[in-house]
Amino acid sequence: LLRGRCLPAGFPRLPSGAGGSGAAGPCGRRAYAPPGERKRFYQNVSISQGEGGFEINLDHRKLKTPQAKLFTVPSEALAIAVATEWDSQKDTIKFYTMHLTTLCNTALDNPTQRNKTQLIRAAVKFLETDTLCYRVEEPPALAELQKNEWDPVVDWAEKRYNVTIGSSTSILGPNIPASTKETFVSHLASYNMWALQGIEFVITQLKSLILSMGLIDRHITVEKAVLLSRLEEEYQIRRWGKVEWAHDYDLCELCARTAAGTLFVHLCSESSTVKHKLLQD
Repeated sequence: LLRGRCLPAGFPRLPSGAGGSGAAGPCGRRAYAPPGERKRFYQNVSISQGEGGFEINLDHRKLKTPQAKLFTVPSEALAIAVATEWDSQKDTIKFYTMHLTTLCNTALDNPTQRNKTQLIRAAVKFLETDTLCYRVEEPPALAELQKNEWDPVVDWAEKRYNVTIGSSTSILGPNIPASTKETFVSHLASYNMWALQGIEFVITQLKSLILSMGLIDRHITVEKAVLLSRLEEEYQIRRWGKVEWAHDYDLCELCARTAAGTLFVHLCSESSTVKHKLLQD
């Protein structure tokens, strides 16, 4: 897919927008969740550069957000990724598979009406209930598995950000120092609003700020992060077996959402990083 060029005729016909009202997001506000499915109704997908950024063209129509704003993204790479998402749909448009489109809609429309400070505070609040911080004492095999698999990631985060996190077997969880939270607040402040939407999305998938930052910092892979977030479930599956289609489907969906969110963060961070470097030069 090249800027300003349409894909060959015969590609899926696509709807003029995605996204809609959905489940409640952090703080009880409703965030966008894609609708179900819709029959495709046009042929070609292309991207073009406008005054506000890069746009997605569906045949001769400009893609719009659920609030009818022009769908404009900050980087060509992100535009290509979104266009590919639309192009890859077949006879039926499965909106729930279009995670990048939904994230862009959320960034453009900001349906929860939060500012940057509120986004950062919401992300850091997840640290209080971080999956990696809650440990079991029984059964011993699971406790040992958590120690062996989770401790190295917690140790990495403590060294990487020069903070104290720890873990606890108490239902109340560990007592996270205020200085640790403020360090993460300062770190997240270096990201733009778009990237922060993606970071929060990844955190909600993994139920872990620690895993999310390890993933975004390229310390661990998507597959590893997902496996670590599902450690107890995978332990139970190995012990008791699995429902063939259900467990496999859940795993694939979680990997897809986590990968899309991580890619979104990286693609939204690229342009600001390049601009910063150019200004330094």
